[in-house]
Amino acid sequence: MRHRKSGRPLGRNGSHRRALFRNLVTALLRHERIETTEAKGKEIRSISDKMISLAKQGDLSARRTVLAYLLDSKVAMRLFSEVAPLFSAIEGGYTRLIKTRVRHGDGAPMVIVELTKRTSLTPHDKGVEAKVTGGKGLASLAAGKKERASDTASAAA
Repeated sequence: MRHRKSGRPLGRNGSHRRALFRNLVTALLRHERIETTEAKGKEIRSISDKMISLAKQGDLSARRTVLAYLLDSKVAMRLFSEVAPLFSAIEGGYTRLIKTRVRHGDGAPMVIVELTKRTSLTPHDKGVEAKVTGGKGLASLAAGKKERASDTASAAA
């Protein structure tokens, strides 16, 4: 019986699972958006939210805890300097899961795990002037693309 056992085993032993989560959380905080399976995404969502909450505290103990968990110290420093200030007014819900597709081969449901507010733009968002998106970020990106389209149309005329 599986009573009082939290978390998903994901077909791995405990040390492999912890290493997987550390890799995924480090990648999420580095790129601010990753694609993974739905089960893995649901598991790393809580871990990454805890890392951002620790970064918002900003004290020495929080820094040491984050540095002990993340695999890259540059990502940890970026978390404290760039990512944590974005979420200073929010008390949770730092990540979102967006269901994307079913993976060919094994039929695993895939999701995009991303931060709700982002500091950098993705490669397809180049040319958008705003550096920080959040809240209604997709709407503001679409508005920026419409403005560029109207600018090119007026320049062509």
